[in-house]
This record gives sequence, structure tokens and C-alpha cells, in this order.
Amino acid sequence: MAGCLCGAARHFGGIGLTEFLIGHFIKNKENINEKPVRTAYGNLACAVGILCNMLLFAGKFVVGTLAGSVAIAADGINNLSDASSNVVSLLGFWLGGKPADDEHPYGHARYEYVAGLAVSVMILVIGVELLRESVAKVLHPTPVAFSLLSVGVLVASILVKLWLSSFSKTVGTRIHSDTLLATAADARNDVLSTAAVLVATVLGHFTGIAWLDGAMGVLVAGFILYSGVGLVRDTLDPILGAAPDPALVAYIREKAQSYPGVLGVHDLLVHDYGPGNRLASLHIEMAADGDVMQSHDLIDSIERDFLQNDGLTVTIHFDPIVTNDPHLTELRCFLQATAQAADPAVNIHDLRMVPGPTHTNVIFDCAVPPAYMDTKNGRGTALMGTLRTAVREKWPDHFCVIRLEPNYTANAAAPAHK
Repeated sequence: MAGCLCGAARHFGGIGLTEFLIGHFIKNKENINEKPVRTAYGNLACAVGILCNMLLFAGKFVVGTLAGSVAIAADGINNLSDASSNVVSLLGFWLGGKPADDEHPYGHARYEYVAGLAVSVMILVIGVELLRESVAKVLHPTPVAFSLLSVGVLVASILVKLWLSSFSKTVGTRIHSDTLLATAADARNDVLSTAAVLVATVLGHFTGIAWLDGAMGVLVAGFILYSGVGLVRDTLDPILGAAPDPALVAYIREKAQSYPGVLGVHDLLVHDYGPGNRLASLHIEMAADGDVMQSHDLIDSIERDFLQNDGLTVTIHFDPIVTNDPHLTELRCFLQATAQAADPAVNIHDLRMVPGPTHTNVIFDCAVPPAYMDTKNGRGTALMGTLRTAVREKWPDHFCVIRLEPNYTANAAAPAHK
């Protein structure tokens, strides 16, 4: 029997606790782009977090109360707030997994962001209350009873939180969940705060400094408040419409341009309707003298590729460009090089020429970072002046007619043309 138990332990250790849980509780675990599978991952991570944090809260709160340590009790309350966060996140995953309906044609995945914001506010409230109690303990210190039990509970908490951080990071990375990645970071930070409480408990016992426990409680409360403010900022960003992930933008652009015949990509927009529920639209440039039906078929293939292999709904607009005019090609390359020399986030597209008896109008769109659209700082005006001057110096009879437009993916700027 002992041999069997040892063999089972070795097998379990080889798999790893994280993969063991995933393998036993997630069906079709490889199909992470399917909403039911992604929701199952989120539910598992939240359930594990709730169980671990409730056990840590119970142990620390009991030990802290018996020992008269506000720092240990505060650290336990921090675990309770983490458990509450997991409950709200679990609710967010459940609501976010609901299918689209007439009132919400893009689905309900943004519930996860709303859940994250609610968790952040809860953390701030708990932090303020703990700060008040800790300050009172500093002003009116009382002795803290030292025991090996309190030390053991804190050490066990550190080990559990280290594993929980790794578990949440693994699951969060696998399903691309910012909520779980934030949970992983929070668990890692909890390791630091619990270690600080452990140090204060030991030092308070050997030095006899009564206010040290309250001071450490203040530090833990401050840490909770700092984390809460950061989480509020992180969860508000996608709700307000933060810039898309540069890696995702670069991937979409590079994948579209990898198809034969695609000469450039511009006007790329990414719409975030919640984790795992993003839509994108873009313009691709192809030769104007190509077969229209073949170009349309290629666009359909690109859209289908993104949907089937990336779970991303992409809508593509076809922009025909002249490729058999050497002067227009030279002008396009010149303008693009000049624009990117001024700012790598600037792109030129939809270029055309209208020749006349005395001059030639060079008409094009210039995609710029949103800050260039603010007329107060004059950056857009200065950029257009730079482009006009450069063209006039090279071709005196050419006049630029420029339309500025915001580049919503400027944080992942790349040349729009091959």
C-alpha cells in the first residue's frame, strides 16, 4: 500500500497540481477559443481562489484574534477581500459567458470588466477600514501573544499564495484573461505583505516593541489601497476604450499582409466587447488592375482564416491602388518615408494624383496618433507642413491635399506598406 501511495504521489507531482486540476475539471481543455471552455477555465480558477483564500482568512483571523495581532488579522481580512474578488470574478465569468441576444448583439463578455471594477472598489473600502484600525493600534498599542501556531499559519499562507499566483497566471495566460492575470499579480503581492507581517510578528516578540504590530497593519492597509487604485485603473481602461494590445495589432497586420497580393494595411480598428470577444476591421491595399473577383475571394479567405483559427471576427475593405505608375510609386514611398521619419506612428494611404495644366494635386490620407488631432497643440498642422514642404522641394509643381485621420492603433505602429 505504501508503495502504491508513493507511486501515486510521484505521478501527481510529475503532472503538477495546476495541470491535474485542469485535466480533471475542464473538458476539451485545448479548445480555449470556445466560450464554454473559456468560462470553465475561469470558473475553475475562481473556485480554487475562493477555497484557498477562505481557508487562509479563517486561519489568520482566528490566530490574529487569539494573539491580539491586528497585523495578522488585517492580513486575514485581505484574504477575505481576495475571496470576495474571486466570487465577483466568478459571477463575471458566468454572466460574460451568456450568449448574445437582441439587446446585446455583441454578447455579454464585458461583464468580466464590470466585475473587476466592483472588486477593485471592494478592495479600496476594505483598505480604508483596515487603515483606520491599524492607526488606532499604533496610537494605543497592546501586547501581541507570540506562538509557533501564528508563525506556521503565516508560512503556510506564503506557500499557498505562491502556488495560487502561479496557478492564476497559468490559467490567465492560457485563456488571455486580464482578470486572472491581475489575480495572479495580487496573489504574488500578498506573499510580500504576509512576509512583512511574519517579520513584524517575530521582531515584535523578540524586541518587545508593542506598536510594531500596528505599524505593520498600516503598511498592509496601504498596500491594499495601492493595489486597489491600480486595479481600478486597469479595469476602467477597457471599459473606457483603451488602445488595443500592440501584439494583437501587429499580429493582425502581419497576418493580413502575409497573403499574396496584399500590398498594405491601414485603418485597422479593434473593438473590445470583452475577453475573448473582439472584432476588427481594416482596409487592405491590392493592385487596381487585378481581377476584382479574385481580390474579393482573397478577402473572404483572410476573414475566414481569422475567424476559424483565431476566433476573431474581421471585416475587410478593399482599397485598389495603382501599381503600374512609376512616379506614383516613387511618390508613395517618398511620402511614407518622410512621414515615418517625423513619427513612426504616422502612415500614408489612399494616395492619388490629379494632374493639371499648371500644377498637380497630390491627395492622400494621413493616419496619425490621436494627439495630432488636437488643434491646440498644433502637431497635426506641423506634420502637414513638413510633408507639403518636402514634396514641394522635390517636385515644385506638386501641391499636397492632406486629410488627417486618427490612427487608433498608433501604439503598435508599423509601416502600412510592404
